[in-house]
Amino acid sequence: MNSFHYLLLADITLAAHIGVVAFVVFGLLFVSVGGVFKWQWVKNPWFRYTHLACILIVVAQAWLGMVCPLTTLEMWFRDLAGQATYSGSFITHWMTELLYYDLPSWVFTTAYTLFAGLVVATWVWIRPRGF
Repeated sequence: MNSFHYLLLADITLAAHIGVVAFVVFGLLFVSVGGVFKWQWVKNPWFRYTHLACILIVVAQAWLGMVCPLTTLEMWFRDLAGQATYSGSFITHWMTELLYYDLPSWVFTTAYTLFAGLVVATWVWIRPRGF
């Protein structure tokens, strides 16, 4: 493969990563709004278990000091393409780049943990079907 193919794979990985982040963030929003408006689809067990698993994986990685595998994969493709890479986690990099936050990793770990707490709270407030 040439550098174009590796860059394409890196960009696809980045898009997938953004999709996972959007799923986690907007998933909580949709479940919360759906609970108020009685949307039945937000009680879908596949959706809810997948959503919960995603945020719990993020929290576990943060507490263990691990970089997300999607970040590692993207950086590997970019390195193979000869493109500059960033260090640290995907969220830390883009928060720094887009929002100019230069915060220690414990801040993100705390935020992920609190967010996961909100996701778990929705399981009490808006129970998935069959739970």
